[in-house]
Amino acid sequence: IIRVLMINIVDKRNCCGCAACVQRCPKQCIMLIEDGEGFLYPEVDMDVCIRCGICEEICPVLHQGEARVPLEVFAAKNPDEEIRRTSSSGGVFTALAETVLNEGGVVFGARWNEHWEVVHDYTETCEGLAAFRGSKYVQSVVGDTFKQAERFLKGGRKVLYSGTPCQIAALKRFLDKDYEHLLTVDCICHGTPSPGVFRWYMGEQLAKVIGKDGYRFVPCPIPLIPQVDVLAREEGCRIEGIRFRDKKEGWKNFSFAFDLTVGISSTQAKAVSFSYPLRKSSFLSGFLSNLYLRPSCYACPAKNGKSAADITLGDYWGIASLMPQLDDDRGISAVLVGTPKGRVALEATAVELYPVPYEDVRGKNSALTNSCAVPIGRSVFWTADSKSFHQKIKDICRVSFAQRVKRKFRAVLRMSGVKR
Repeated sequence: IIRVLMINIVDKRNCCGCAACVQRCPKQCIMLIEDGEGFLYPEVDMDVCIRCGICEEICPVLHQGEARVPLEVFAAKNPDEEIRRTSSSGGVFTALAETVLNEGGVVFGARWNEHWEVVHDYTETCEGLAAFRGSKYVQSVVGDTFKQAERFLKGGRKVLYSGTPCQIAALKRFLDKDYEHLLTVDCICHGTPSPGVFRWYMGEQLAKVIGKDGYRFVPCPIPLIPQVDVLAREEGCRIEGIRFRDKKEGWKNFSFAFDLTVGISSTQAKAVSFSYPLRKSSFLSGFLSNLYLRPSCYACPAKNGKSAADITLGDYWGIASLMPQLDDDRGISAVLVGTPKGRVALEATAVELYPVPYEDVRGKNSALTNSCAVPIGRSVFWTADSKSFHQKIKDICRVSFAQRVKRKFRAVLRMSGVKR
């Protein structure tokens, strides 16, 4: 008996939304559909499907790699202070990308599109790297970038492809070949939040700006929420920039910030900026509380080095106590070298490298090896009601009196020098 395979998502924890199946399908009969939580899932047109099984064969969830320990680990920073300022941590990605571009290569990364959605794209110029810098705490739309990368590779071009661990694992399954001139870079990933939830959140932020009382978005179903850029235009304002990791108050105390031009249809247009510190941003609070991550993130198929990325980048949290001489609160990267190819690429850059123990990085970045647990509040968050996004997060993430006292006590100890 020959088993005929095809994608059929029964348990949503078994799909990371990488789009590898969509891009590789020989009949192009798979498309991504947004569900009620705002995530994309593949659906097969059974009238066209030939049941070849290729979609399941390249799935990074069904075919997971082996866990591995990095060859080398570094604390690192880009010597260019302006690049480091506009990067989430130490600016190492830009240094790697510039090296590839200077050799005639192509760099893939995540950027905002004209609708303020996070998408994967590529650039062939150093100027184009600015759009890829900075964290985007929303799952990106991969589109057909695996196909694009493959065409460049087959044409002999060097390619740097950056993404989350599951995206890198999916790219490797898609290519099914080890290209010497491909450099893969992933990140220490906490999990990917819902694009639909972010639209909901930004809709309320815009409503506050224009002063519309009772302006509400009901989260179920998420697909009914308009695109953020449409909301902005309708209300006479234009989004100019969004930053999840704004360093205005420092790297460790980063903020969520966005810039608007208000009154675009009048002669009184003005630029306005909004900034919310980490503990006062409802979106970041819900994200760090794991309330609206993709279901597969609670059982990530690519953590612990299973993506086989050449280099893994993240924040070197704990630098203040582990290597205080490097801590200037401007951002330090943790760099984990996974392959000899990754080591060669890193050595070709001008970044400042400081060898560190793997255990130091792993101890401060549990997301490197462990998936987060499903929080009790997740089901509460997705319960349909008339509450605003901010009120939902406030109710679910309310900090107890004991926790507030504990935080205050720790802050006093740090300020007094008793505790680093």
